[in-house]
Amino acid sequence: MTLVKFNPEKKNNALLPGFNDIFESVLGDTFFTERRMNSVPAVNISESSEAYQIELAAPGLKKEDFKVSIERDMLTISTQHQEQTAEGKTYNRKEFSFSAFTRAFTLPESADTEKIRASYNQGILKLELPKKEEAKAVSRQIEIQ
Repeated sequence: MTLVKFNPEKKNNALLPGFNDIFESVLGDTFFTERRMNSVPAVNISESSEAYQIELAAPGLKKEDFKVSIERDMLTISTQHQEQTAEGKTYNRKEFSFSAFTRAFTLPESADTEKIRASYNQGILKLELPKKEEAKAVSRQIEIQ
């Protein structure tokens, strides 16, 4: 009897040559990769004593591509940007992906919706939502007697 050592790092094992290549091709290059790439942009949300900050990663767009709106206590960020197709170009692989998206956030009651500021710089959309005066953290020194 001969023992054959199994090596999971090896792409093509002796039993099923090409089997791993097929799965790598299917899982790496088609439907699943497109689904991962066409997801909504990543968001960072932070809070300070004065305001809430939202940062949305959306490289390749212009500030004119965004629509930021508030309805009741819902902040909505969306874009309808569609990618431009280049005439006469044939791609062997195309990974750049720009698709329309919408992100919605429920705002806390402490956010002052009248003073929201937005800016877009180097692929990051930043929104600052100041807190209402009554919601800001008040700190004071207490004298010990």
